[in-house]
Amino acid sequence: MSEETKITQIGVVVRDLDATMKMYHQLLGWGPWNVYEHTAPVLHDTHLHGKPATYSMLCAEVMVGDMCYELIQPLEGDSIYKEWLEEHGEGLHHVAVMKHGQDAADQFKKDMDAAGAKMLMGGRIGETIEFYYLDSEPQLKVILESGTGHAIDLKPIRTYPA
Repeated sequence: MSEETKITQIGVVVRDLDATMKMYHQLLGWGPWNVYEHTAPVLHDTHLHGKPATYSMLCAEVMVGDMCYELIQPLEGDSIYKEWLEEHGEGLHHVAVMKHGQDAADQFKKDMDAAGAKMLMGGRIGETIEFYYLDSEPQLKVILESGTGHAIDLKPIRTYPA
C-alpha cells in the first residue's frame, strides 16, 4: 500500500434502528439521520461467505464532523450483520475505508486478500455503489468495509428527526 487509507465511516449493528437513532440524537445531538432501506432489486449481486445470498437491511447515516456514522439493522436473509448480533450483540461492527473509483476498490480488495483478509460479504446498491466486508480481524482487530460509491448517490426513504 503506497497511499494512506482513510477512514470514511464507522458502522454499528443494531436490532432497533429507530430507537437507536433516537438515543444518539437525545444523548449526542447527532442528526439529521438519512434512513435507507436496501432491498432487491436495488440491492443486488449480493454474496455471503463466497456464495450468492439474498439479504436486506435498514441503514441510517449521519455526518459527525467529516466522518459518516452508520447504524445497520438487518432485515431478511442471512448476513454478517445477523451473525454479529448473534455472536456479539449490538455494537461496533466495522470501519469503512471506501475508495474513489472501481480500480482503487479492486486493488484494495486484491491487496487485502494477499494479506489474508478474505471477503466476508458484499454486493451492489444501484449502479454506482459496490460494498464488501473483509475479515481483517486477525490482522487489524476489526472488520473493514470497502468498495466504491457513497450513499450520497441514493435518496433516503426518510430522515430523523423529521
